Amino acid sequence: MRRAKLATRTFQYLFLSTIVVIVFVPIVILVFGALKTRGELLSHPYSLPIPPRWENITLILGNPSYAFWQMMRNSLVVMAAVTFGVVVICSLAAFVFARMDFRGKNWAFNLFTLGLMFPINVAVLPVYFVLRQMDLIDNLWGVIIVQTAFQLSGNIMILRGFFTAIPTELQDAAYIDGCNAFDFFWRVLLPLARPALAAVAALTMIISWNDLLVPLVVLNSDKFWTLPLGTMQFQGQYGQDLALVSAFVALSALPTIVFYLLAERQIVSGLTAGAVKG
Repeated sequence: MRRAKLATRTFQYLFLSTIVVIVFVPIVILVFGALKTRGELLSHPYSLPIPPRWENITLILGNPSYAFWQMMRNSLVVMAAVTFGVVVICSLAAFVFARMDFRGKNWAFNLFTLGLMFPINVAVLPVYFVLRQMDLIDNLWGVIIVQTAFQLSGNIMILRGFFTAIPTELQDAAYIDGCNAFDFFWRVLLPLARPALAAVAALTMIISWNDLLVPLVVLNSDKFWTLPLGTMQFQGQYGQDLALVSAFVALSALPTIVFYLLAERQIVSGLTAGAVKG
């Protein structure tokens, strides 16, 4: 029995260690490559950057022709708008589906969840036609609307599970004290749902920041490019200089990595909060 447990635990550690190596080795090589010259990266890709070369970083941040800060600003605008829209719409919709009774509620909720079966990859062509008729091609609002729409289904399910887990006695007590449905939602439910709202906001920000397909389809002018789209174009233009490309990719990914490390606890607690009732 003890040998079986030891073998199982050893296998688990080996498996997890392998996954960690597979995930982190490319990231480490990318960071090391950003701090090397082109020749050093080609000759010694796995060695430590000693001494570190900061020329690529300063060149990307300081050269206006690379438009890094402009792409950063566009990505921040899109991410902030999408996050705000998703949190507001999903919290209101989840409250309706979780705490209110009306005819056709289950049918309407199932209709929302159907969105999980149709990712943007499948719907990209009709989305493009609709945006063209709305004159939103080559416009950040087109990216914002599409990203918001395709993140509603999953986040509504997350918040609905959390709202459903809140005891109904709390809602009854609020109604007895004179609250209407919106007062209960605004004054009672939302403060209790901060972990779930933080998780939804964090996941939305990360997905929006890393999205490439929607900006690629919607945006034409380089002045509207987001960082993922700009990174793809940068790789195509400067692909011969792997050290410079590594620096650009590392700088583009750095905000997402830092934000995830800061918000990891809120994401985990928010996603698991609605799974336990009581």
